[in-house]
Amino acid sequence: MNNLLAKIIDAHGGIDRWEKFSSLTATIVTGGGLWAMKGLVQDSDPREMTVALHSEIASVTPFGQPGWRTAFTPDRIAIETLSGETVREKYDPRTLFTNHTMNTPWDPLHRAYFNGYAMWTYLTTPFFMVMPGFEVSEIPPLQEGNEFWHGLRVRFPEHVPSHSKEQDFYFGDDLLLRRHDYHVDVSGGFPAAQYVYDFIEIEGLRFPTKRRAYLRGPNLEPVKDLLLVSIDLSNFRFR
Repeated sequence: MNNLLAKIIDAHGGIDRWEKFSSLTATIVTGGGLWAMKGLVQDSDPREMTVALHSEIASVTPFGQPGWRTAFTPDRIAIETLSGETVREKYDPRTLFTNHTMNTPWDPLHRAYFNGYAMWTYLTTPFFMVMPGFEVSEIPPLQEGNEFWHGLRVRFPEHVPSHSKEQDFYFGDDLLLRRHDYHVDVSGGFPAAQYVYDFIEIEGLRFPTKRRAYLRGPNLEPVKDLLLVSIDLSNFRFR
């Protein structure tokens, strides 16, 4: 762990606290323009998102119907009943996105896979960076207004799917996350800049409760009139 990452981990609550727990559940409300671009209807109903903390496993409920949920792992995506009966599934799910562009329509399995890896990444930041196989390096700071945010570039291992293999994370003077940049490889690789706000502390660990992702334009500037995804989070619970 490099020195900056060690300080960032401590600012978010510390690895010792993180390792006391095995999973995290939060209530999420999702919006933004990406879903209509994908031919999907996005409501404002709250859902329960659960992620494992030490392996890439995720599930959201309800999904599609009141008695359904998703089951995400790197090698499989499924929609299943709350009793575990499979409704739909796909092994090697990344192949579902072959030749996709930003406007390629998605079906429920596409959406379920995207939700699984994305929310796992968000809810485990920055702690996943110390898991085996991740490569982390310091990059030049990013200027936002009058502030300069510390930068880390993270390279994901092959066995951990996410938006893109390389992603950049920026942290304020308090070393809390401010912005997360990536390419959405499952949708043609378009660049995105996601801002996070309004941190809360749960069990001594700190999480943003608002996330806003925008298309990223030239010179790393967000296109603020194109809000792709909004996520509001509340009611965090560890197990």
